[in-house]
Amino acid sequence: MIEHNKFFWMRWMLCGALIGAGGILPGVSGGVLAVIFGIYRPFMEILTSPRQGLSRYWQGIVPLAIGWCAGFLSFAKGLSIAFSSHETVMIWLFIGLICGTLPSLLREAGKEGHPKSGWFSMVFCAAAGLFTLYYVNHIADIQVQPHFGWYNFCGVLLGIGIIVPGLTTSPVLMALGLYRPMLEGLARLDLEILLSCLPGLLITMILLARFVNWIFRRYYAAAFHGILGIVAASTLSIIPLSYSGFSELFLSFSAAVAGGLLAMLLGRLEEKSDV
Repeated sequence: MIEHNKFFWMRWMLCGALIGAGGILPGVSGGVLAVIFGIYRPFMEILTSPRQGLSRYWQGIVPLAIGWCAGFLSFAKGLSIAFSSHETVMIWLFIGLICGTLPSLLREAGKEGHPKSGWFSMVFCAAAGLFTLYYVNHIADIQVQPHFGWYNFCGVLLGIGIIVPGLTTSPVLMALGLYRPMLEGLARLDLEILLSCLPGLLITMILLARFVNWIFRRYYAAAFHGILGIVAASTLSIIPLSYSGFSELFLSFSAAVAGGLLAMLLGRLEEKSDV
């Protein structure tokens, strides 16, 4: 019995760590990893039906939470170090990861077919996302100054990425210039940033779980095609346009290819978990 309990804790902590890492790593959805490890449905049941969910899965909550925090914060520190030395290469790694998830996202979006409303939703969301990000960064020239409100917004986006499998929200934060300050704050365990992100993260997961279930039951194709459009728009907006030399260009290309292959491997694992 003791050995069984140890294995149970180790499994849930490891899954939590990997899901937490997926939450902070652009192109890798924490929700998708939760699906792969068989934790997404119990997690959503806890959020949508707390009494029933907690009675069935209460033993896994503590190790899952501990693992998630460890994975999230440790990856934040590692990415912060990598960003400070090779920002352009890291951005291309993330772009590769995001592009590698597109086939899985398209397959997921087509589970109920590809109706005209779905394609319209994708084009509309992509155009709206591109225009909004371009307007904020170039026309309005809005300088996003990180503070409690913006870090709360970061938590909201991270929560959405956990609730909606396949949706990576980090490119939006990168386009707004919030991703790196958040990373650096989490890496040094800045309590102000941690406490700023946490309310948005928790409130979003609690309030959004039922709504996401409802919207996907009623408008699955349109909703998921819209997610595809948002992912495409936010990815295009972060493409680096200047390089220090041929070596950085070559490293960027290699990082993009590696990221794409890794994301495709995760997609294969998700397919097997569905089967």
